[in-house]
Amino acid sequence: MPGHSTQFEVTDGSMALTNAILLYRPTGQSAPGRSLPAFASLHAVEQADGKPTIGAGAPLSHAHLRQWAKALGLGAAPEILPDNVVVYHTDMLAWWTPERVRPGYFNLSAPPKGLRALSERTVVPVPYPAHLFVATRSGLGVYALPTNERPTASTALMCSPVLNVFASGQLCWGNIPQPKKITLAAIAEYERAVFDSWSTHPNPGQEHSVTGKGGLVRLWDELATRKAVRFPYKRLKPFDAGGPVSFGQLVARSGRA
Repeated sequence: MPGHSTQFEVTDGSMALTNAILLYRPTGQSAPGRSLPAFASLHAVEQADGKPTIGAGAPLSHAHLRQWAKALGLGAAPEILPDNVVVYHTDMLAWWTPERVRPGYFNLSAPPKGLRALSERTVVPVPYPAHLFVATRSGLGVYALPTNERPTASTALMCSPVLNVFASGQLCWGNIPQPKKITLAAIAEYERAVFDSWSTHPNPGQEHSVTGKGGLVRLWDELATRKAVRFPYKRLKPFDAGGPVSFGQLVARSGRA
């Protein structure tokens, strides 16, 4: 078929309808585990008596998709991925951080009695376990890792002990500004939202997201008081979403969302 050009027209701040994409798929049902083929064509939109009319089309090509993605602001220049990035996609960015002693920002709104280090607003060094972060258009997933290693598809996810994380694994943003785009440059913003914001309270159900006596807040108080340098991984509980979840399963679920 002859080549087909794509036009984008903006005049005096207004938009002009120039093209239409038609999608085709078979009317029958696919066999279990198999998907039916699909076809797409790109058409010029012509004006007939002042009304737009779809003209002849050509098969939609990768070049067309790149051109439209650029026009819609969805194009991305090639980037070299840092070692900590595990998944990078237009709609998802996943990376991990190794275990580390960091400043912990605690300002508990209702501190339980008997706390030694966290009874008042304070910044104190505490050990964090290795973490996995999954940024999507719906928010930021925050999960602990069972070992201090780069996760694979089979790695089981653990509940994050970071306060202000929902039972679903999503960060409670509160008044923290969210990054506007899911890009490599936004990783630092996401991590600041988790590690450099004030921990005010456990979200519902999070207080018992670790094993052992005392709950989550008292565990952080104990680690801060004795100046621990490594988080006790044995205290982490598996992340449960109707059953244990691996990193590969989480990626698959997020891709279907």
